[in-house]
Amino acid sequence: MSEYKTVGFIGLGVMGEPICRNLVKKSGKRVVVFDLAPEPLARMRAEGAEIAGSAAEVIKQSDLLFLCLPSAKHVRAVFEGDGILKNIRRGQVVVDLGTSSVSQTRDFATQLLAKGAAWADAPIARTRQAAQDGTLSVMVGAAPALYAAIEPLIRCFATDVTHCGEVGAGQVTKILNNMVLFETVNALAEAVAVARHNGVDPKLLLDTLSKGSADSFALRNHGMKAIVPGNFPERAFSTEYALKDLSYALELAADAGLRIRGAELMGEVLQEAIDAGSGDNYFPVIARHIDRA
Repeated sequence: MSEYKTVGFIGLGVMGEPICRNLVKKSGKRVVVFDLAPEPLARMRAEGAEIAGSAAEVIKQSDLLFLCLPSAKHVRAVFEGDGILKNIRRGQVVVDLGTSSVSQTRDFATQLLAKGAAWADAPIARTRQAAQDGTLSVMVGAAPALYAAIEPLIRCFATDVTHCGEVGAGQVTKILNNMVLFETVNALAEAVAVARHNGVDPKLLLDTLSKGSADSFALRNHGMKAIVPGNFPERAFSTEYALKDLSYALELAADAGLRIRGAELMGEVLQEAIDAGSGDNYFPVIARHIDRA
């Protein structure tokens, strides 16, 4: 499975840990990992991964390095200082699994190319359960030859892997996926609130909508599993993270000279939920703030 003998992995959070576990189990590679939290490191050691003492140590040991970090600023923190740019070597590959700024992604790729290394963006989609099951969807931005080389490793944790184009194209696709998701979840939250105030059971509403043209992944997952039961836990995809991802979509639109009013309004909805104290909750919590009565 590809020419990479040692795989590095930085970021063992909600999605990173199960992704890394699938790599350890399925890739047949030596996997070296690092995270700031000791608990997931201990669990991964028990699974057979090697534990590094720092991000720099992982970078130095790996032929291919996966990053699974919360935001562009976290990726930049690993890129700079005693990180990727300083320690990268010719032929090494970095694959960013997070949703991140397109301009930053392309900038980092250019800097690595000058050193004879490569950067690929491969943001992940679907749920934590999908990460555990190895059934994620991954959208990849990379040169065709690089995509062919890294795809077998990505398929250790994903069933749908799409080559979206050159570097940055994976991020563009994932950012727009999330933008559409957020706006759809907002529509579902509004529909549930209106139904409840007009004597229609929200569960019945969504069950019925799922049989018609309003059906969607968001309805069956975010609507039925979160909005209807009022289940908005922490340590899921938070409102803060949702606003962060939406800001990337707004940045792309602004750079293109476009006004995307639905996304702008969605940003206001998310910000209102954060201001009301729900920043750490699973982002469908916006339903709670729409239906205040």
